[in-house]
Amino acid sequence: MTTRTVDTTQELAAFLRTRRERLDPLDFDLPSRQQARRTPGLRREEVAELAGVSIDYIVRLEQARGLRPSANVVEALSRALRLTAGERAYLFNLTQQRPRDADTPATAAAPPLALLVADLSPLPAMLMNHRYDILAWNSEMAKLLLDFDSLPPSQRNAMWLCLVHPETRALYVDRERVVREGIAHLRAAWAAHPKDQALTDLITECTTHNEDFARLWAEQDIRISGRGQKVMRHPGAGVIAVHFEVLVPLQNPDQRLMICRAADDESQSALDRL
Repeated sequence: MTTRTVDTTQELAAFLRTRRERLDPLDFDLPSRQQARRTPGLRREEVAELAGVSIDYIVRLEQARGLRPSANVVEALSRALRLTAGERAYLFNLTQQRPRDADTPATAAAPPLALLVADLSPLPAMLMNHRYDILAWNSEMAKLLLDFDSLPPSQRNAMWLCLVHPETRALYVDRERVVREGIAHLRAAWAAHPKDQALTDLITECTTHNEDFARLWAEQDIRISGRGQKVMRHPGAGVIAVHFEVLVPLQNPDQRLMICRAADDESQSALDRL
């Protein structure tokens, strides 16, 4: 058996054809036509009508004639062909376009993920979006970092807390490194989500009002810290070193699950005391 690099133009053509042919015309409010159907599924002209494009455009796509649809056309084709979320993502990937909702961050925890955060106890865990808004946490994480329930939702942002909140500012032994890595992540998120106005506003506010942030932002470091270690000087339990892991759920890719575990026996004892 031999393998070869995927020809995205051919794959796009085949994908569109198979998805068109599997649809039942009776499921659509289409004008009646006298001509009998000789093949299963919708006709090309019907897909063109539903997607708001020309018949010739659909023909050229299905014949792999080198077209690269815009993001708006890909979205229209996804609706016309009634693609699932996975199929829609696949179509966007084939056409090398970004879905319009890619810049719409999660503002609330997905219920299954909120339950998972609670179930991870006794490991400290929390859920964030790409701009470090804290969406869910378990009691162990609150005892380790901060009682997030005591804060208004607008202040539940890990970067903002590390820069401004007195308890969080004093928590990290190597605060400079923690802030530097957080800013490097925010810069990468800013490039990936250029239309996220709330993220832009957060960066503008921090740059304007915090000298540390402004200095480190100007260095233009880029880093995605999905795994590492942090050392904290906890007021009630002493020095605690934790390994952290950040996971991105397939079903909710804008949400990030952070899980912490003790890095050594002394830290585990400290966590147990908490």
